[in-house]
Amino acid sequence: MESLKKSHRSLLWCVFVLCVQLALTRGCPADGRTWVPFKDRCYHFVHGDEDKIKSYSFEDAKTHCKGFELLTIQSEEENKFVIDYSPKVWKNSPPVIVWLGMYYDSNTQNMTWLHDNAVTFSNWEDGSLTSDLAPMDKCAALHTNTGKWEIVSCSDDLENGVICEAAQDKEKAKRKPSAVLSALVILSVVAIVGVSAVVWFLHQKHNFGSGIVTAFEYHPPFRVPDTDQSCLVEAEETDSTP
Repeated sequence: MESLKKSHRSLLWCVFVLCVQLALTRGCPADGRTWVPFKDRCYHFVHGDEDKIKSYSFEDAKTHCKGFELLTIQSEEENKFVIDYSPKVWKNSPPVIVWLGMYYDSNTQNMTWLHDNAVTFSNWEDGSLTSDLAPMDKCAALHTNTGKWEIVSCSDDLENGVICEAAQDKEKAKRKPSAVLSALVILSVVAIVGVSAVVWFLHQKHNFGSGIVTAFEYHPPFRVPDTDQSCLVEAEETDSTP
């Protein structure tokens, strides 16, 4: 009985999360992957089987995010969002290091972003910009346990995390919920009501034993014998008396 209650609570929570997620991610890409909205951006945290060691090269990371951006940190607030949300995705994992969408720009001789070179925010680990790597082999990664960035090799290093990023579609986000979303909400409510009814019934049966089942048994109404039948019965009894 207790396990059923736990399953019921889990179902309610899953339905709630699904409805909230569908409501909040209307402005995010609808490519079948899970996107998390934050401010005016959307993020997809690439994660595979939790019991397998992940390893992504810089080229792997760009392939996973093809058509979108590799993580581009524009502010301290966004950097903190990545730190705070990462443990919700990569649970029971060693510290995750994610690729940043950065490269070495030979023209400016500085690290710059692949998709927005106007971003000026940075959060480098002390001394990390001093690197023996060849300039054109310099990429960057973020430590999700500290939020600090470091220079890594584009060609040789493998990191265990990838985050894709995309701008929210503001027009899409403003639209009214689609018929599909409305149908999902209705079906979710029906499922909750149905499961709640089953849990209530089993709970009552558990508390009152078979009483609740007996209460629903059919009892035919009392019927008074017709007058003719009563007279016939009395006559038969009289005849049989010695």
